[in-house]
Amino acid sequence: MPLDDLPPRLDVQDLPEGQVVRLLGSWTAAQLTLAPAWAALGEQLDSLHSAPPPHASTPARWRLEEIEKLDYLGAQVLWTAWRHRWPADVQLAPEQREMLQTVEKFTVGLAPPRRSPWSEPLVVFGERLLSLIDHVKGLLRLLGQLLLDLLRLFRHSKQGPWRDLSGHLYHFGATALPITALVGFLIGVVLAYLISQQLRQFGADAFIVNILGISLIRELGPVLAAILIAGRSGSAITAQIGVMRVTEEIDAMRVMGIARGFRLVMPRAIALAVVMPLISVWTTMAALLGGMLAAYISMDVTFSYFINALPAAVKVSNLVLATAKSVVFGLLIALVGCHYGLRVKPNTESLGKGTTASVVTSITVVILVDALFAILFRSVGI
Repeated sequence: MPLDDLPPRLDVQDLPEGQVVRLLGSWTAAQLTLAPAWAALGEQLDSLHSAPPPHASTPARWRLEEIEKLDYLGAQVLWTAWRHRWPADVQLAPEQREMLQTVEKFTVGLAPPRRSPWSEPLVVFGERLLSLIDHVKGLLRLLGQLLLDLLRLFRHSKQGPWRDLSGHLYHFGATALPITALVGFLIGVVLAYLISQQLRQFGADAFIVNILGISLIRELGPVLAAILIAGRSGSAITAQIGVMRVTEEIDAMRVMGIARGFRLVMPRAIALAVVMPLISVWTTMAALLGGMLAAYISMDVTFSYFINALPAAVKVSNLVLATAKSVVFGLLIALVGCHYGLRVKPNTESLGKGTTASVVTSITVVILVDALFAILFRSVGI
């Protein structure tokens, strides 16, 4: 460091005609990064705004001609001390003014506008409402494109992506059988054990067939299967399409004239719509098997009695309703997964956020649609 480089400092004079602030020393990065110099300078700059001068009605006059050296860091410190506004009375060299104007240019608009406390919740609510509307519009657009692609498939069946469809049927359906059976079996065991504890108090052991049958076949079986598939296959759909977005494969498809809806969305939607009813029945059967085992152990309800009493306790319309719900669940899971996959930006952070949002949204949509089915078809099979 040269010997003639003096630390930055302020000389504040309270004169009868007003306050005069003279800047002295070297306002450079080499001097401002020194702890003693910065501490003293920061206290002086803060005191200019916290303690008003005796002549508060007269604005302070800043004198910068005696500064030995001024670089961009010094100009930034000075501009911050001025609260991003030029003083009413300032004297400086042309090169100093040019440097401060450069700092002003690149700091304009960086500070976000301050909002009043009462408007902040309204702004957040409005932003989230607009985001929700945007997602709903995207899903409706995807559904409309799916209907057009299905019409094209019926008219030109030989051009259909049958190989992709068969692969999705295997990955979404066959590979999901073990985990859905295990979870369904355990849920049936737990549910039957808890129900048996209550029915035993009233001597109504035989009604465990009615409660397990209607709850598993009509509600828990399809919803449980849909939630498992949403977490397993819905995330896989988003990740697959999202990686294609990151690697620019979707852009390449657009260049080659390949419709992304026909080759990416439609096969996955058809596969899940076909697979979900089968997985729902499979999960329900595993849950009933677990329920029968728990009922036999805890209440001595034999397997033969359970199987013979089940058709009388649960009408066939409940199974039809559960199958119809499962088709809708599979279609919605596929559409939500494709929707978030196509909205992934070409970076890994967006891919992770899109996959997480896809799973959460799919599960939420499944529960909401199931509640809607329960309200609309409350008189069916009961």
